[in-house]
Amino acid sequence: MNRKPATLVLLFALAMPAAALAEEGDYAWWQVLVNLVSPPAADNKVTPAQRNAPTYPLLANPAGFDDAFAPGHYSGWQTVQLAPQTGAVCGNGTPYKFFVNRVADTRNTLIYMEGGGACWDYASCKGLTPRSARNPDGIPDDYMSLLNPGASLVSPFVLRISPTGDVVKTQKWNLVYVPYCTGDIYSGDRVAVYPDPNGGAPLVYHHNGLRNARAVVSWLKDHLPRPTQLVQAGCSAGGVGSMLNYEHMRGDLAPNRAFLINDSGPVFSAPNGASPAQYPSVPLFATIRPAWGLDATNGPIDYLAGRLGPGFSRNDYATLIPALANKRRSDRLGITYFWQDLNYSSYSYERFFPEIQNAPNQAAKEALLHQKWAVDTTRLKATTDSLSNVGGYFPQFRALNESHCDTIVDFKNGDVQERGLELSHFIDNVLNGQGAVLDASESSDQADRAKPFNPFYALIDALLN
Repeated sequence: MNRKPATLVLLFALAMPAAALAEEGDYAWWQVLVNLVSPPAADNKVTPAQRNAPTYPLLANPAGFDDAFAPGHYSGWQTVQLAPQTGAVCGNGTPYKFFVNRVADTRNTLIYMEGGGACWDYASCKGLTPRSARNPDGIPDDYMSLLNPGASLVSPFVLRISPTGDVVKTQKWNLVYVPYCTGDIYSGDRVAVYPDPNGGAPLVYHHNGLRNARAVVSWLKDHLPRPTQLVQAGCSAGGVGSMLNYEHMRGDLAPNRAFLINDSGPVFSAPNGASPAQYPSVPLFATIRPAWGLDATNGPIDYLAGRLGPGFSRNDYATLIPALANKRRSDRLGITYFWQDLNYSSYSYERFFPEIQNAPNQAAKEALLHQKWAVDTTRLKATTDSLSNVGGYFPQFRALNESHCDTIVDFKNGDVQERGLELSHFIDNVLNGQGAVLDASESSDQADRAKPFNPFYALIDALLN
């Protein structure tokens, strides 16, 4: 009996269920075998027009530069080095680098932008205050090792298998981790000189976030296949960074399908010259726009306006949200954060309102922060409610990290209890749903605060503090 046809039939039968369950962008089983021997090459390389664009071109490492990337190294974090010629640099002037964890069985890709505060003066950019910017001393090569769990274990999004049991389809994808070291929510383009208030040497600080993001895009286009599906995500500074950089990254990487999960990085309305009583984020934006060089001619805001087209107003960053929704109508965009967030709200308001700085006690300070946060959130929620391809998911409280960053550690305790929803439902709706993206908001924090004590969260908070 000739066994060969029977063997082929068996292999075909075994492959059929896998093919039926495969995500768009996954390779056939036989192509996976080929990829293991011969890694797939880039098929959407930077064009001459992109390389020589008049503003924010996609620049490459110089010939002969060792970026340390091994194309056939699968399922492990690799450090990708970027030369100064790419325009990339950390705030302290040291080389910028990012991290890739590649797989052989899909083209699909997650880009995760790291969180970590913001800065606009000597102390906060130097890392001397509680509300500072992350990585003031640059990025070490072993940043994604288990010895740095604040990066390597930060979220189920960047883990192949989450120890907390949280599952998201991107765990099987190519993972790109973009570290944060410029203090400018990945948006700036200015070399600032901050004087030392104690009379020491000034701090020369590179708010270089936008150029770093462009260098990452350039490298990805030149070294990896075009993603069929692309998810851009991040929390805090990484959440707002993922939204501010969404259009140029999504546009140049050119996936078939694209998604955004902006966790705890809201872009609040702050029209130039508006009343801080009505728009509490106005003083923050009045500070960061010049500090980070956002309004420079042909700078970040001009570049963003050029990419988004009509609908985005240079006068108000929050118009980014409807402008994105209109330009990318087939994309699914999600924004999520807690009503009781005390971290992002402190960065946004604490240094700009004397009544908050001079509050008689912590409870009074927190009440004032919550009031202003509620004003901004109510306005942003009205925007997300009005856009079918943008979902807003707003739980109340989690006893972890000042109710900041829904997706760090795990996807649990980010529930909207009155609707029987968990954070994982929202993430799944953004990434897998059809029709309008889910909108949900929790009206009270009572049930959240009544939950049993969580020793795991308490341990993490102790380590963070």
